[in-house]
This record gives sequence, structure tokens and C-alpha cells, in this order.
Amino acid sequence: MTQEFASGGEAAVAALVAQGVDTLFTLSGGHINPIYIHLESSDIKMFDTRHEQAAVWMADAYARFTRRTGVALVTAGPGFTNALTAVAGAAMAGTPLVLIAGSVGVSMIERLDLQDMRQAPVAEPMVKKALVCHSVDRIPHFVDQAFREARSGRPGPVYLELPVDVLAAAPSKALGLPTTYQTARPVDLARVEQVDDLLMKAEKPILVAGSGAWYSDAGAELTELVELTGIPVFTAANGRGIVSDTHPMCFGGILAIRPGAGLFASMTSDLIIILGNRLSLFSLFGDIYNPDATLVQVDIEAEEIGRNRVVDVPVVSDIRAFVSGLRGRIDDRDQGDVLIARHEPWVHELREAERASLADAEPQWTSDAVPIHPMRLSREVDDFMDRDDDIVVTDGGDATTWIGMTRTMRRAGHYLDYGLFGSLGGGVPYANAAKFLNPDKRVVLFTGDGSLGFNFMEFERAVTKGLPIVVVVSNDLGWGMIRHSQEVRLGRAIKSVVDIGTIHYEKLVEALGGVGILVEEPGEIRPALEAAFASGKTALINVMTDPTAVSPGSLALANVGAYQ
Repeated sequence: MTQEFASGGEAAVAALVAQGVDTLFTLSGGHINPIYIHLESSDIKMFDTRHEQAAVWMADAYARFTRRTGVALVTAGPGFTNALTAVAGAAMAGTPLVLIAGSVGVSMIERLDLQDMRQAPVAEPMVKKALVCHSVDRIPHFVDQAFREARSGRPGPVYLELPVDVLAAAPSKALGLPTTYQTARPVDLARVEQVDDLLMKAEKPILVAGSGAWYSDAGAELTELVELTGIPVFTAANGRGIVSDTHPMCFGGILAIRPGAGLFASMTSDLIIILGNRLSLFSLFGDIYNPDATLVQVDIEAEEIGRNRVVDVPVVSDIRAFVSGLRGRIDDRDQGDVLIARHEPWVHELREAERASLADAEPQWTSDAVPIHPMRLSREVDDFMDRDDDIVVTDGGDATTWIGMTRTMRRAGHYLDYGLFGSLGGGVPYANAAKFLNPDKRVVLFTGDGSLGFNFMEFERAVTKGLPIVVVVSNDLGWGMIRHSQEVRLGRAIKSVVDIGTIHYEKLVEALGGVGILVEEPGEIRPALEAAFASGKTALINVMTDPTAVSPGSLALANVGAYQ
């Protein structure tokens, strides 16, 4: 079926509606006015931000919370360049996202028009595909191609450029509206049988579920598999919570720096089945895993398998399909009870390792020191945010490390950090997106004082739009992770570039119409959280934390990867 459209802008909006887009994040600009005029009368909700970076981060958060494609719309030139940091972060996180940017008209290229630049070549290294549409008649097809590319295989960002004169022009004919389709990748049954055979021989197997498990919606199947077999499961990245940390067979995060059994399991397991998680810095590029273990890596993208380390059994598959196939085979062979009995001693060994590691961290979690130890602050936040549907997002170097070491992940899609790109500044946009999408859920942002400054004016958006997020600032008076990594690597901190000093962020939020609370003693944390949520307003709790506390993340930054 075809439709008549008055302009390319109207066709672009209709194409977005056909893709199922319900929300779009944006910052206004003249080159995208032909789209705005039709978005205004559509069913698509627009959330306008104070910086293009924030718009893309909100689209990133939308995609990671919902498993749908996030959409951001920005104007030409500086609007486009402002968005790029968040686009690069989405690429590293494997987030399905479409960035639509306006540009100067085709007829004005190389005439020194306002905000003219070659945008697509700049975006191309950061995205799965960079598309530029120079024909108004082809706008719906370019929109469809962008969404198809963003969702196919391993998800990722796609760039779509729509010049202003193409948007303003009238199509020469009635246009069709394609709807993106997805095709399923068949499971390699021979590989399923091979992994099943390995499980029957392994004494100390583990499952590691990453972002691929989340995007394939494999939570139910994975839970059934671990209950059927007694195989311990660890989670990572967007896969955190895919099996709840409270489940008896889930040992939480696999990261070596997190208190628990992750490091012990990585170094002693004899069979490691990695489900949609990359061999990156977070696993010491695969070196954290026992060199004598059999390594199985399952991923939707063949190119990802075997990065940094030889893999014994490569499996190219959707994670949910693979887990379902493996569970079905074990069930058909009636081997569940045999496997549970085989793995009981290993599970007990992991429990003992977990208990010892948690005991080592307990003094920091319960510290009454002043200034407040950031681990105590993290524990207070984790204890308070104890509902299954509570959402915690985080930002900052050390702050993300502290809460990542502490947070109990009860449910997938309810925790968000910046991931492997390590880009600061997304915290307030993440929190705004979380509350915008989930108005009935409690949302906390746990952030550092340095990262808070990047997009501080997004607090104004939260206040204006009635988003009662609660922001907890671990205020160590500076760029803590860099400060401590300098101390380790250089022998001293370069104060002129790492010290921020005392800033009363709570008063700044009050000036914007929110609630501000200053906390200086551990016993004040819980009452501050209660008061912030009871206010029903956007709130910031400025917590003065110990600037001498060194996180494992700081030590890793000093000794692994970044300075090598």
C-alpha cells in the first residue's frame, strides 16, 4: 500500500511510525524543522534535552531498558558533533539505536552554508552503517534500512542523514512504508550436542551470560537450564539480573573486582560457557579464565568469537535459541539429576569462596568512618533499593565501580552503566530516561561529583518534566579514579587536573526547583534517601565521601590496558 505525502519530513515521520517508534529524544535545530512539524501531530512522544549528547544517551537507555530501537534526532553541524560521544558508547555497548541528523541542503554542499560539514564520514567508524538519503522518494526505504541494520545480528547504532531540502521537498509519487523484519539464525544442533557432551564430563562448569542473553530475552530459558542442571551462572554487562542474584544458582557478576565467587570461578572452572559476552578488558581479554579450561563461546556475530583468546567450541547462534536447544537435549536424555549431583561439590566450593570474599569486603560496607567510605554509601543505597522493580543507574569512574561491586541485581533491565566505552556524563540522561519510561518505579542515579558536571542541566529537564529521580553523589572532591591511578602510576596526584573541591550540588538542584540534601555522616544516608523519595520531586543527595578510598577500578586503570 502506498501513501501520498506533502513533504519528505511527513514521509520520514510516517516511516518512523511504521517502524513502531513511540518515543524520540531530541534537541531542536533548524535543519530538522521539516520533521518536527509532522512529529508534533503524530503519536510519537518527543523528549527534548539540553544537549545532543544527552538525547543520544536517553535513546541508548531507552533501547537497553526496553530491547527496542532507540531513536535520537539532532540538527546539523554542532548538533551532530555533540551527539558523537554517546554514539560511540552505544557502539561499544551493542545498543540498537538510530541517530537521525539533519544537514545542509544538497544544493548547498561546499557553498559555506551555515553548519555545513561532511557528517557521514565522521560517523562511519562509530556505527554499523552510515546512510545519507538524497532522494525524497527513498526516505521510507532509508528509514527501514537504518532500523533493520540496527536490530540485525549483534545490535548497534546506525546513522541516518536527511538533508533539509530533501525533507522539505515533495515526493514525486505515492510512497510505500516498509516495516522492518527480522530473521532467526538457526541453531547448530551438532554444536548443541557437543556442548551437552562436555557438560556430562565437566566437574566445574560455569555459565557466563552477557548482553546477548538480555537482547535475545533468554532469561526464562537460562533459569530453567541452571535449575535443570545445577550449573552455576554468572552475569555480565546488560545480562546482569537475567538470572536474579537472589537465585540459589546465580553467583552475581563475573567481574574479578566484585566481591563474590567470580574471580575464583574464572580461575578454577574446567568448562566455561560464555553466552553473548565479549572477551574484553573486563575479563583481562580472556586471560582471567583458567588456561586449562575448555572454553565455549556462543555469540550472534561470528566475528566476535575468539577475540583475544582461542576458543575450543565456537557457536554462532542467538543465545535464547542455543540455551533452549541445550536445555531440550538435556531434558530429552533425562540427564538433569545426574548433572545436579555431579555439580553439587563444585557449587559448595563456590559458596565457600563467595563467603570468604564477602567477609573481606564487609568492613568497608559497614564502615562508620567520616568522611564516609563509598562502599558504605553503596551498601546503604543497595539496601534501600530493595524492590524487584527498583532501577539503579550509575555514572562516574570510582562511583560506578563502588556500586557495581555492591548492587544486588534482582531483575534484568533495571541497572545501567556506561559499559566498556567508559564515557562519563550519561548518568542524569540515563536516570531521566528510566523514570520517563517507568513512572511508577523508583529510580536512583549513583554518580561521582566529576561525572555529574557533564550534563548537569538535564536536572532542569527532570524538574520541568516532572521526573522525580533521586541522585546520590559520591562526592570525593575530584576526579577520584584518575587521582588514584596517578598516585599508583606516577607516584603522586597532579592536583591541578584532578581536584574539584567542595561544591554544594544540592543547592544547585534546589535553585532549579528540586530537593537538595547534604550528608556528611553514615547515619544520615538512609534518612536522606527516605526524605528524597518522600518529596515526590527531583532530588539530589550530596554525600561527602572519603577522597583517600581507592577502588579496584582505579588500580586496574593504573595497571591494565589504559597506560600500557
